Amino acid sequence: MSEAQAVEQMVNPMESVFLKELVKQWRAQDSYGAWEGKSDEMLLEPYIITKEMRKELPIIGDPDPETLWRLELFYNAVGLAIERQTGNMVTPMMKMHHEGFGRMILSAGRLIVVNKQLRDVHRFGFLNLAKLAEEGEKLVAAGVEMIQKYPEVANFG
Repeated sequence: MSEAQAVEQMVNPMESVFLKELVKQWRAQDSYGAWEGKSDEMLLEPYIITKEMRKELPIIGDPDPETLWRLELFYNAVGLAIERQTGNMVTPMMKMHHEGFGRMILSAGRLIVVNKQLRDVHRFGFLNLAKLAEEGEKLVAAGVEMIQKYPEVANFG
């Protein structure tokens, strides 16, 4: 990502390639058109957890199904953004304990392109859209870098 693109994203995080992919994931889930009238920012609102909201969340807790779904959509968007940049199919796999800890991996061929330990999933969220975009872009960049570093493993099979 060029410096000019990074500055533009800080001004408007919705210009982030990752956030555009995440919005596509949300829109694809809307089989009945209930979210057609909602803006992209409104769709991404559940990912935003302010400091005040975080203080209200328990330190230890079980994630609800909606939180797990948001987590899956987040990593699906990371995988699809990696796919679009590399041309390699990326597959997500999540193993989650009911208490909110586990692991998420994204693989391409036989290569693990993203390996993320998950803890306190019931508190999954970001301070603002810019932080959400930053984290997603960071994971996408790491995945693309792995595929570029080990293309023979990513293209295996």
